[in-house]
Amino acid sequence: MTDAARRDVFRIPGFLAFWTAYTVSGFGSYVTTLALQVIVLLTLNGTAADVGLLNGARWLPYLALGLVVGALVDRRRRKPVMIGTDLARAAVLAVIPVLYLLDRLTVPILIVFVVFFGLFSLFGDAAAQSFLPRVVPTTDLLAAHARTDQSDAVAQTTGPVVAGGLVGLVGAPFAVVVDAVSYLFSAIAIWRIRTVEPDPAPREARGLRREIGEGLRWVYRHPLLTPMAIGSHGWFLFNSVLGTVYVPFALLALHLSAVELGITLAAAGLAALLGSSISTRTGLRWGAGRAVIASNLVMTVGWAVIALVPAASTAVTIGVLALGQALYGLGLGLSNANEMGYRQSITPDRLQGRMNTTIRSANRAMIVIGAPIGGLLAVSIGYRPTLWIAIVGFLLVAGFLAASPFRRARHGDD
Repeated sequence: MTDAARRDVFRIPGFLAFWTAYTVSGFGSYVTTLALQVIVLLTLNGTAADVGLLNGARWLPYLALGLVVGALVDRRRRKPVMIGTDLARAAVLAVIPVLYLLDRLTVPILIVFVVFFGLFSLFGDAAAQSFLPRVVPTTDLLAAHARTDQSDAVAQTTGPVVAGGLVGLVGAPFAVVVDAVSYLFSAIAIWRIRTVEPDPAPREARGLRREIGEGLRWVYRHPLLTPMAIGSHGWFLFNSVLGTVYVPFALLALHLSAVELGITLAAAGLAALLGSSISTRTGLRWGAGRAVIASNLVMTVGWAVIALVPAASTAVTIGVLALGQALYGLGLGLSNANEMGYRQSITPDRLQGRMNTTIRSANRAMIVIGAPIGGLLAVSIGYRPTLWIAIVGFLLVAGFLAASPFRRARHGDD
């Protein structure tokens, strides 16, 4: 395992193209994430509650269809699904600026388009997460995820800053065009991967219900995967509250500009690059379980710093928020590769699609619940009290994982 982790995964045929597609589309996604929230708050004069509904709408298809899609993806070759959904997402995003020019863009219409975007993302993400173990050997999955996390950290660093600049230069509705172009590029990059996928085993006679049940049993009866999945669900619930509250807190309560907001978010990306750079070594030395628990505690501290930001000058405000975001990003970069690498390495190929979408669907269901709740709480009790509620939730998740058998999880477990 140690030798595999040290091997340059970019030399594995197909991984460079996969990484390139992931990196470019990831950059565009960070631009869109900020741009859509600015559209709601500033272009359409919406509220934090509207932002919560928008954030939840993207993940609504996971709640409704996630388990079914996981079983369907396991029945098919994954590369064509990835290409088709990249093209579909590019088309959906390209319509948003057109509607704005026609003066037809409203918050409800934007939410509808985000739901369709989420539907295509459901298929695309399920296929991509299940496709990577076909490109990269099991022993190299931790290192491969560390590489994608590093590129994601760079995108997280530059994406919000670029988004803030684009919003100021051309307007938020037109900034999403960058993401549309990134998905076109991703489709081309995936098409160039020459990895041969095996013919899917015939499963039609078994029925979707039985296949879905097999995926659920794998995730929620595994002695170590089960607590990891439950902890992940809790993390996504409280993280969705924090993510929903942060943008209106910075723009409306702290009176930052879109560019200044982008600078604070970029700090998370820089720190996530550091976290992902040490994630492989940390995971192999501490074990996947302890690395994830430690990262959750670091993220908790980061959000506590944000909640304590003083009413001071703009420079001080940006500095404190950037520090909190940096701690959050550090923990995020350290955690993701260890979670993804561990759960994919212990799951058979025939269950990859169902395992990924089972966990991912439940996680996204937490966003569907948590994002609107976060927006409503922010409007009713204020931004800071809402932040503290979610921070306590982060602590509870870390405590649950530390008390569970997952703390003993190590890479290479069967």
